[in-house]
Amino acid sequence: MSSPAKQEVRRRRVFYIPGYDPIHPRRYRELYRKESAAQAKISGYEVDLVGRQGSATYGWQVTGRIDGAETRAEFDVLVWSDIVRSSMERNILQTYILMARTAWTYIATGAFGRLIRLRKGPVIAALYPIGMLTVQALVAIAAGLATGAVFLALMGWLAHTVSDGGTLLPGQKVIAAMLGAVVFTLVLGWFRRIDNRLFAYYLMHDYAYSAASRGADPPALQARMGEFANQIAAALETDVDEVLVVGHSSGAHLGVSILADLVREGRVPRDGPKLGFLTLGQVVPMVSFLPKAHRLRRDLHELSQGDIPWVDVTAPGDGCAFALCDPVAVSGVAPETGKRWPLVISAAFTKTLSPERWKELRWRFFRLHFQYLCAFDRPGDYDYFKITAGPLTLGTRFATRKPSRSRKEEAVSKHTAMAPGAAL
Repeated sequence: MSSPAKQEVRRRRVFYIPGYDPIHPRRYRELYRKESAAQAKISGYEVDLVGRQGSATYGWQVTGRIDGAETRAEFDVLVWSDIVRSSMERNILQTYILMARTAWTYIATGAFGRLIRLRKGPVIAALYPIGMLTVQALVAIAAGLATGAVFLALMGWLAHTVSDGGTLLPGQKVIAAMLGAVVFTLVLGWFRRIDNRLFAYYLMHDYAYSAASRGADPPALQARMGEFANQIAAALETDVDEVLVVGHSSGAHLGVSILADLVREGRVPRDGPKLGFLTLGQVVPMVSFLPKAHRLRRDLHELSQGDIPWVDVTAPGDGCAFALCDPVAVSGVAPETGKRWPLVISAAFTKTLSPERWKELRWRFFRLHFQYLCAFDRPGDYDYFKITAGPLTLGTRFATRKPSRSRKEEAVSKHTAMAPGAAL
């Protein structure tokens, strides 16, 4: 895009809502520090980051010198990692029970069949933990059976050698079964310990979190979203030029409901800072297609008609997101007239990453899911650091941008009610 004719933003507040992530939010500060420096070097601008001290919330401060203008931004991470960690505190048996329950929820409600009509990538990603946990169980069973068989074979050989044709004692079969059970447990425990490389338990808990309530927001998360809304509302009463809410992955649908609540409650002042909403790598249909996601569907419907500029960025190369699927339209809650948002655009990884970089990242699925927050060595009009540290508001930066021609807008969801007992 061309350089701005004027500087709209001198001070900005950025509220980042992470996805389902149990790790401390400092990872996002360090990711921003590293990747902003890389993008600045590539694109010829400056971004300086310093940590923030003495605040009740976690964040950092950024000074951007972009397109001939200096802009200061203060970042807050809206933390729910403690809720995520709590939801993951299940033993191995409980996780397998959760797997069966989650799979049944998506199949029985008809959500699975509808989701696969959108994008196969995120559905395969959803099936991955089921397949991986099943393989782990089969490997553990095989190891346990093999251990018991080896023990019995050894005992049979000793019996034959010592007593010339002796038979196994009943107690030895019990010992073989116990040894097999121990090995079975140890193998499953080993798989659990290396899940930071396999992500099977992590993803299983992620999909199960929303499925457990069939799309409704769990009470603990509802309360935390209320706290997030208060923080954003307070920022809207300050003299900054823009308040920008960024939702990544599962954080996208949280942002939808938080902003919709603020609008309904009259907490977005007309003469306050410009408010913008950026969603990255969204997985909204994983929740909105479930039968009890009434609140989310209502919020999608209302936010799509409002005045808050909403830009939704995904990429077909991201196998964990519903790439170029308009979350409002595919959820079946687009208004008949007056729909304005979101502006669905592609980060186009195959174009904005060099062939060498794309080759390096192509099969690193979870890393690609975070590419929206990272540097591009062939940047296009999507640049996370220009958006969050540059001199233009989100609305102005994308005011003339056309939506992606390959976006999906067909209503696919079976469940479209926006209130219990109601239909669209």
